[in-house]
Amino acid sequence: MSEVVKARPKAARDEGQEFVKAYRIMLSARVLEEKLAALYRGGKIKGGVFLGRGQEALSVSVGIHLRKGDIFAPLIRDQAGRMAFGDTILDTLRTYLGSALGSMRGRDGNIHRGRPREGYYAMISHLGAMIPLVAGGLLARRLRGESGVVGATCIGDGGTSTGAFHEGLNAAAVEKLPLVVVIANNQYAYSTPNDRQFACADLLDKAIGYGVAGHKMDGTDLGACLKAVGEAISAARSGAGPQMIVADLLRLVGHGEHDDAKYVDAALRKKTVGRDCLAVAAAAIVENSWATAEELAAWRDEVETEVDDTANRVMREPEPDPNEEDWCAISTPELEDHFA
Repeated sequence: MSEVVKARPKAARDEGQEFVKAYRIMLSARVLEEKLAALYRGGKIKGGVFLGRGQEALSVSVGIHLRKGDIFAPLIRDQAGRMAFGDTILDTLRTYLGSALGSMRGRDGNIHRGRPREGYYAMISHLGAMIPLVAGGLLARRLRGESGVVGATCIGDGGTSTGAFHEGLNAAAVEKLPLVVVIANNQYAYSTPNDRQFACADLLDKAIGYGVAGHKMDGTDLGACLKAVGEAISAARSGAGPQMIVADLLRLVGHGEHDDAKYVDAALRKKTVGRDCLAVAAAAIVENSWATAEELAAWRDEVETEVDDTANRVMREPEPDPNEEDWCAISTPELEDHFA
């Protein structure tokens, strides 16, 4: 951190430190996902690769405001939020490359990793399903007498059309659970544009319909995301009930690495919604003298080295041996599946 930042008043200094911390996590997520894309194209990854390019500012703002003991149920594009919540480059690569040493031990698809006992829920591919899951987890915590816990889950604009979204959010609203639903309005549900996905004027209208508090911001602006998400999580933690966040942004890549995204309206990329949140954040850091352009470049070099070294290490690790596996899908006292 530069001497200019250290000399500023504490409030401004704290803001700058949080912003830089969030940016560095975003940068790590971006570099890691670039490596994952390269590994996928090189035939090293089995299954799909779904990148969060353009959504890192929103995602990191969720993970960075949660505490140990909270619940976090991320989506496929939430690498930045996962890392802010404690996920690592090592475990991410182990999961994508099928290492037996990862938290999922090479047993499941690469996007389903998690550590449920630590409140880090594995993603459910059926979109919307994590909302009732987190609501149930929060209700269980309440019944056990626990307080001060927040549960956050992420979803895209298309997922707000599912039945699970309705059922989960409605139940959370009725029970006034400390649930935070984070919607990345990335303009397309896969290839379906917003005007063919929902008829309401704004997704934020859905918050009113369920009787929950709504927050909206520019999802390409890290500062705006940190502020709005922080306020929503704080409100939920203080007993204000469910919170819905809507962030307008654009998915800057296809639905997955298999998708060229030719269906995206080129005009959107020229609008504010089409900005790269990582580039916008980098410019803000330099403008505010929180770091220099040279420091930003050095941070990227550091992450690239760590990611490359870790990938080389993981590719030498053992894969699961089906002849020796004792895997069991049933979790009972007799057949308990202990996570690594």
